[in-house]
Amino acid sequence: MARLKEYYQNEVAPALMKKFSYKSVMQIPKLEKIVINVGAGEAKENAKVIDAISTDLATITGQKPMICKAKKSVANFKLREGMNIGVKVTLRGDRMYEFLDRLFNVALPRVRDFRGINANSFDGRGNYNMGVKEQLIFPEIEYDKIDKVRGMDICFVTTANTDEESRELLTLMGAPFAK
Repeated sequence: MARLKEYYQNEVAPALMKKFSYKSVMQIPKLEKIVINVGAGEAKENAKVIDAISTDLATITGQKPMICKAKKSVANFKLREGMNIGVKVTLRGDRMYEFLDRLFNVALPRVRDFRGINANSFDGRGNYNMGVKEQLIFPEIEYDKIDKVRGMDICFVTTANTDEESRELLTLMGAPFAK
């Protein structure tokens, strides 16, 4: 788990410093946090859905997830303010690096017909977002124990100022971008 952190300090940071010719080591972009979010629209009918998603996310990340509640009532969606509608986890530090390592080296290669992740999903400020269609790609999840296949959104928040810096950072960290 600390392997990727050491790799960042010894290999990635010097490479970024050289490529973008930063004047200070504090300018080198780094990964700040990873946010994993699972939206559950069906949770308004069945309250046990949130528990199932929480269990899956806790198993994948090793951290207790936070339940997200609706901020506004929307009549068309039969949604009331305060209803549980999703689950999220924010990873920092060693857990973040461990999750990143498992995502890039174990989980993503298990996706059917995997050709790489989209290189255009940057937000313009150096953050990267991607979606996963099913939680089964993670080896911790047992196929027999899940009630439904669900996807998740994964957001990589970096200190990079531009998309180019962020793309280079994630590439050096092992992100399998599509060619």
